[in-house]
Amino acid sequence: MSDSALLAAVVADDEEGPALTVLRRSRHAAAASIGPWRLIASKLLRQRLAVAAGCVILLLYAIGGLAEFLAPALPDAARPQYTYAPPQPLHLFRTAPNGTTQFGPYVEGYRIAVDPVALRRSFVADTSRPVQVALFVRGPAYRLWGLIPMTTHLIGPVVSSQPMYLLGADRLGRDVLSRLVYGTRVSMSIGLAGVTVSLVLGVVLGAVSGFYGGVVDTLIQRAIEVVSAMPTIPLWLGLAAAIPLTWSPLSVYFVITLIVSLLGWTSLAREVRGRFLALRGEDFVTAARLDGAGEGRLIFRHILPSLTSHILAVVTLAVPTMIVAETSLSFLGIGLKPPVVSWGVMMQDAQNIRTIATAPWLLIWPALAVVLAVLAFNFFGDGLRDAADPYGD
Repeated sequence: MSDSALLAAVVADDEEGPALTVLRRSRHAAAASIGPWRLIASKLLRQRLAVAAGCVILLLYAIGGLAEFLAPALPDAARPQYTYAPPQPLHLFRTAPNGTTQFGPYVEGYRIAVDPVALRRSFVADTSRPVQVALFVRGPAYRLWGLIPMTTHLIGPVVSSQPMYLLGADRLGRDVLSRLVYGTRVSMSIGLAGVTVSLVLGVVLGAVSGFYGGVVDTLIQRAIEVVSAMPTIPLWLGLAAAIPLTWSPLSVYFVITLIVSLLGWTSLAREVRGRFLALRGEDFVTAARLDGAGEGRLIFRHILPSLTSHILAVVTLAVPTMIVAETSLSFLGIGLKPPVVSWGVMMQDAQNIRTIATAPWLLIWPALAVVLAVLAFNFFGDGLRDAADPYGD
């Protein structure tokens, strides 16, 4: 029976309570017939905020994956003559010599002005020297994903020697926009890598603890309590400070990944343990055991798949914690270090009041990127957690 027919029955019989009960049961019967994953997807798509957050997450990972192509310049390309150059607004239309308005993206050039009192150099917009901007321009050479040699950039100045700093420049005259794009790759990927390590530890230890119980459960729970009782920031500081300065940036990246994931598995392990304690006595587990299934098969083929949706929701909510942890360590100078570019490394340049007062964009843009990523993961994780119970009202 369709929903419209049931609602018509409500009006005809004027029996709202029983009719709504029939409608609810009909919906549950329809839900049980189409499978859990389609139900989860259907319920998730009805949550607009979660869908929008998911689109933002995909956009951030797309930016990280195509960083070389999307960045107007190389992240370490320094031009000292443009130190702390302010952001240049992008203009889409310009006035032709005949007085008509034409489409032609450009940014205004810079002119250096010196304060006669403070003897401080500053940049002033020079309207007489516009810098033409175009899409798919030829710029500095790079290797896409480290493999494909290319010189085409999505956006940039037509004349590569002219300055274009849409988000400003840092203390070495490097383009903040390009560094922000490259930093997206490192900061977003380290969140996924850290969550992967936490996922493996949390699921395996939680499943073993909940399935076997007894002495094994006691030992694992005491270990979880010890790890959870450790102060997070001091532990991260101590472990990160122990990294030798002679290590390569790639080695430091993997070690920082392990550090930020060291404390992230305990909550997931406890949740998985609780679910295993509740499910190990269910009929389908008993039937599989009587059918000759071994302990490994019971854990990974029968019980664990029923927790997949819940685990995905928990993991999604754990990613922003990893991103904030990496950003905090790098900002404090004990995480990732140059030449690696991440959002936390970028914010190292804004550790004093003078820099924030004269070049606030060095802190604003990476901080906004962190806030955007964290909010997107939280909204998407909340939506996925609600959708993980597709049979709920």
